[in-house]
Amino acid sequence: MFVKQKKTLAAIIVMMFSCVTYAQDSINIVSTAVPFLRISPDARAGGMGDVAIATAPEANAPFWNLSKVMFAPKRSAIAVNYTPWLKDLGLNDVYLASMAAYHRIDDEQAISSTLRFFSLGNIQLTDFSGNVLNSVRPSEFAFDLGYSRKLNEKMSIGVALRYINSRLVVGDVGTGVVYKAGNAVAGDVSLYHNGLNENGEGWNWGVVLSNLGSKIGYTNDARNKDYIPANLGIGVSYTKVLDENNKINFALDMNKLLVPAPPVATGNFSTDSANLVNYRTTGVVSSWLKSFGDGTGFGKSLQFSMGAEYSYNNQFFFRSGYFYENKNRGNRKYFSVGAGFHLDFMDINFSYLVPSGSGVTRNPLSNTLRLGVVFNLEAKE
Repeated sequence: MFVKQKKTLAAIIVMMFSCVTYAQDSINIVSTAVPFLRISPDARAGGMGDVAIATAPEANAPFWNLSKVMFAPKRSAIAVNYTPWLKDLGLNDVYLASMAAYHRIDDEQAISSTLRFFSLGNIQLTDFSGNVLNSVRPSEFAFDLGYSRKLNEKMSIGVALRYINSRLVVGDVGTGVVYKAGNAVAGDVSLYHNGLNENGEGWNWGVVLSNLGSKIGYTNDARNKDYIPANLGIGVSYTKVLDENNKINFALDMNKLLVPAPPVATGNFSTDSANLVNYRTTGVVSSWLKSFGDGTGFGKSLQFSMGAEYSYNNQFFFRSGYFYENKNRGNRKYFSVGAGFHLDFMDINFSYLVPSGSGVTRNPLSNTLRLGVVFNLEAKE
């Protein structure tokens, strides 16, 4: 099956259908199904290089570390975000829309929820001869419910259960294979430590295990299922209060995809086939453990996000950040900037990803302005 229009989207669909990419020139990219779960969903974090595990908590916290909501300044809040996708290519019907909300039941516990919807636009499918088969509008969404609880005055934990639906192609599109929507269930576990003193200065840190769940398949063949993007994230941030009106926050996140690297092609058909079968049939829990020692180098599999946020009078915010990924795992490197302002009942955030790279290394969010709005439902306690 080939895609006649929107060739870049075709690459995304192929990546979703198969998580295996063989190594070429020492590059061994680990791809998974439902990669939209790894797109930064909110404009605030997007302006800081996608760093958010241990930053100051607000309504977007359930996307990154839902245990943070126990230390949020508002009792309840809702965040709505919109991210155009591949805008740099002139596409207008590809986007990620997301919403997050939390409510603190009392001083010890809170509930939260998030929803992400990813539209891949309209795609025309053709066969090997170029004959038109069908037009499809692939889309994916994930919905979760979470619970957070304080352990003490400085630390909290959170857990979430997530349902994932990936509707790429449904039915027989002329290839002889009957496709269906993929479904998966996953969970998050998170921990957050708030080390700020009474003046609002100090260190915060957090640890998050996200998307721990089942494989996902697009056919009735139980052997042909793909990994979802299970991830281990560790974050730290430091807030420095300059005076009563000015403060600055520095943050660093480190993320490790808990999916093993695909087997390296040897050129021998029988050997490669056996290695591929073994890779695809590895159990979910075993795959998490295998990702730490798959022979490709632990350091190469790490992603780093670094960001800073300056605030004036807790009302105006200016942000910048940098994202780094090893060249053997995708080579994504980019700067981002952002801004925001706070009203008593609303926060508005913008972010912009500075264009960099070319071809496969050019970020799909290059030249894209993202927008996020937070509605603060209850007054600060």
